[in-house]
Amino acid sequence: MELHLGDVTLRPIRVRDQRAWQEANRRNRDWLRRWEATVPPAQPGRMSGSRPTYRQMVRYLRGEAAAGRILPFVVLYRGELVGQLTVGSITWGSMCSANVGYWIDEAVAGRGIMPTAVALSVDYCFAVLGLHRIEVCIRPENGPSRRVVEKLGFRSEGMRPRYLHIDGDWRDHLVYALTAEEVPEGLLNRWRAVSSRGRCGN
Repeated sequence: MELHLGDVTLRPIRVRDQRAWQEANRRNRDWLRRWEATVPPAQPGRMSGSRPTYRQMVRYLRGEAAAGRILPFVVLYRGELVGQLTVGSITWGSMCSANVGYWIDEAVAGRGIMPTAVALSVDYCFAVLGLHRIEVCIRPENGPSRRVVEKLGFRSEGMRPRYLHIDGDWRDHLVYALTAEEVPEGLLNRWRAVSSRGRCGN
């Protein structure tokens, strides 16, 4: 399954993306390090800060996808891999929710690529999967990531203290959320309208 709008494509991550994915991560080490999840030292069977190999990560993501718990995408811009977006913690029953996490190459940040990618994924979750609520949790210091969801009109629901282990310690996160009822026209249509008004105002 692939999702497209213009120059932006979301498609499932593949083992053969390894070279492009690793190169994007290498170029963006300083840009991404502050926001990356780490393993707390008290976790049994894991060394603090240990990271899976690329192939281990892809196997895990594909296994979770097969179980219906994750949608693991890479973000392509004009055919080149420039980031990653994961719809995770997919929950059914009385909740019908998921969360979205993402990163993008600093070289193409600010071009509207990630808001488009998030909008594509949210519309798929609401219109195709039938989910009801999407959350994005972001460190307060991560201004570029916060601007993505704020441009899309996600609601701020406040702070979760020491919510995730990031960059070697437990970090506070701001919670942003959106429900299907809030975007009956679709999030992508909302984003198109917002970005169109922005171009007209320049």
